[in-house]
Amino acid sequence: VFPLANTVANINIDMIGRDDPENRGKDYVYAIGSDMLSSKLKGINEEANKKTVNLELNYKYDDPSDPMRLYYRSDHYNFAKHGIPVVFFFDGIHEDYHKPTDTPDKIDYPRLEKRAKLAFATAWELANRKERLVADKPIPENRK
Repeated sequence: VFPLANTVANINIDMIGRDDPENRGKDYVYAIGSDMLSSKLKGINEEANKKTVNLELNYKYDDPSDPMRLYYRSDHYNFAKHGIPVVFFFDGIHEDYHKPTDTPDKIDYPRLEKRAKLAFATAWELANRKERLVADKPIPENRK
């Protein structure tokens, strides 16, 4: 529908309303992949975060040896494999991850709001830059 050549970045928000056992009670979000393809996106995201919601940005899942391989497993990767920089906001692996017990009553709506504001602020910064975001790093190989 929209040409990939005109796509500057992909901001993926998938599961941003809960927390995982490792971060219970923290004001955080996982930010996955923001420095994989662009030397600038991570900084843009961090600056947008500082100006708005000031969440703890957790980069745990950027580790190439992470067994979950989340960078390669969600919708954003279909952009990344074509050289389009991505940032994937994620709340982590909780006890209801991909289970029918992950119901709306378990969502922390104020937390979801903060994370959505960060996604918007990052998109706003990208959309209002004078120069297009650079994709200046090689596409990481999806090795299993």
